[in-house]
Amino acid sequence: MQQLLHRGAALMQHREEALDASWDDLKLFLACAKYKSFRNAAEELGLTSTTLMRRIDRLEESIDCKLFLRDQSGLTLSDEGAAMIADVAHMERHAFNVFRRASRSSNDTSGTVRVAVTEGPGNFWILPRLIDFQKTYRKITVDLRCAMEQADVARLESDIAIQLEPPTNPDLIVAKLGRLHIYPFVSREYENLYGVPASLAELKNHRIIKQSAPQVDDGAYARVLGLKSLEGIVGIKTNSSVGVLYAVERGAGIGFLPTVSIALGAPLVAVDLGVSHHADLWLTYHKEFRNSERHKIVVDWLKKIFDAKTYPCFRDEFIHPNALVPMMTAAREGFGLTGYVAATPT
Repeated sequence: MQQLLHRGAALMQHREEALDASWDDLKLFLACAKYKSFRNAAEELGLTSTTLMRRIDRLEESIDCKLFLRDQSGLTLSDEGAAMIADVAHMERHAFNVFRRASRSSNDTSGTVRVAVTEGPGNFWILPRLIDFQKTYRKITVDLRCAMEQADVARLESDIAIQLEPPTNPDLIVAKLGRLHIYPFVSREYENLYGVPASLAELKNHRIIKQSAPQVDDGAYARVLGLKSLEGIVGIKTNSSVGVLYAVERGAGIGFLPTVSIALGAPLVAVDLGVSHHADLWLTYHKEFRNSERHKIVVDWLKKIFDAKTYPCFRDEFIHPNALVPMMTAAREGFGLTGYVAATPT
């Protein structure tokens, strides 16, 4: 009997020690499970691989089980890790909800709203209009984050996101904002010096500027152009859509940009190769923000400035860039690309 009591006491002591597992370490466990390698997870978290491995070792020791199988190919969840991950993810979702509710309830008509968006629409469409928004809503600060990396709204990386792929998380509200049509362009200087290809077969005599970034379909260029490979025709590769616009305007080659570019005043020439591409823009935010006044104001404003009835460049159907010019006069006069374009070569 005494032996059983000692054994029970030891078991209870072990359980109490297990409860001392750090929530921060549990979050690291989720990151390692997501990225399947210490190196990739460490880069995302801003830690060294050594620190991350040490923290996971400490977590495994504190709960007395192995969470990962480790080999040269990376990390695989053990049976214990697989059984645990759903509960930890559930804990994380509830923790995020606590922060959302706290944010929503504090002086709801004023405060910060974080908006994450891809670089082009953020810099050239939202930001110019944000100045007028700020004049109307002086107590709302919009923290606009323009990057090609997709923000995870469910994990509080942003309050609102505009992205190129719709999320599948059932806790998120998702609405299609519009469609971004992509078309090849060159500068007038480039056209005067080299001409423009009249067909896809003539592309081999030209150079293209290629954007390579998260949320950009890397195979879309070759697929749309009907080529097996882009080898030999890519002159510049960049992760920046702003960089693509600048390079095209400076005569570096053919770049694929939104059809609205020349309608907003960029001094470009549309290249008619019989091809175009499109990407849908998706607005997403957590359902906890439905009752937040300042978040509703920003969401309604974003829907308004991407309304395809007002701005035909966002319609589902393709409109040739030249045809968009007279249709976008008001947008060009109020929010054109003057000041964004590259300096005129001398």
